[in-house]
Amino acid sequence: MRLTAEQVAVALPVALDAVYLPQLGEVLRGKVRDCYVVGGKRILITTDRLSAFDRVLGLVPYKGQVLNQLSRFWFERISDIIPSHMISTPDPNVMLAYEGQAFPVEVIVRGYITGVTTTSLWYAYERGERSMYGISLPEGLRKNQALPHPVITPTTRATGPGGHDERITQAEIVERGLLTRAEWGEVAANALAIFRRGQEICARSGLILVDTKYEFGRIGGEIAIIDEVHTPDSSRFWRADTYPARFAGGQEPDNFDKEFVRLWYVEHGYRGDGDPPAMARELAVQAALRYATVYEEITGSDLEPAPYPAQPRILAALRRAGLIG
Repeated sequence: MRLTAEQVAVALPVALDAVYLPQLGEVLRGKVRDCYVVGGKRILITTDRLSAFDRVLGLVPYKGQVLNQLSRFWFERISDIIPSHMISTPDPNVMLAYEGQAFPVEVIVRGYITGVTTTSLWYAYERGERSMYGISLPEGLRKNQALPHPVITPTTRATGPGGHDERITQAEIVERGLLTRAEWGEVAANALAIFRRGQEICARSGLILVDTKYEFGRIGGEIAIIDEVHTPDSSRFWRADTYPARFAGGQEPDNFDKEFVRLWYVEHGYRGDGDPPAMARELAVQAALRYATVYEEITGSDLEPAPYPAQPRILAALRRAGLIG
């Protein structure tokens, strides 16, 4: 059953903001996921919170389901490249994962130069920077242009409320002892391999995987990928058939990701400073439909909207899985 605007509108008042499981102990609350650690494993609950500009802007129904189920899809399709933290998905919004040690580096892979936030590659390039993250970019690039080859632009991982990621070079990662040279070499090689796999699969669906963010860690002594992979939260996707004409005409690509929301906020005068405008109802509805479209086009399957309100459903799923009493 394909998601409709009417379904999203009905779900808006009960979109998943949080799940309360006091019987599992302390909750570790990120911008999007609520996490409980139980018996050396993590119960990751992906909410409908939408984060951009390093803050939560509002709730988008079915967004958490898309992120969780799409991550499962990708973890299965890159398992020959690198293991993941995923064990199972007992509910559309829940992933049971192995507990591991996350590396303090976020790995951003970019195939194109684009973006509207102050941390984007294009924002810096447009203002004259040509050497960033330890890489050199040629003169004459235009916004949304393909780079000569995919590049890695790592950042430190923000910690604590209000924290911000910071630029870092690949050499500094080793020099500062964040990862050993061997660890970083393995992480970088895997990141590029996963990105290539993602671009190949997306191309078959008529999409361009533009750029993405990965997180890696160590599980049981082995380097693994954690968090999420190739979702509309962590990646940009463009329509392949419309990209050439839009790029040639200096227009924004036909995007199916969170950039749609960022552009709305920029058009309303907000780039991350101060309090953001309230998320418009229609913006939340259209964002939900775009997230669902990405899921359906990549996976080739319709998104089966999970029932709302979500907390009773999630509790029942965790009980069936034996994760709570």
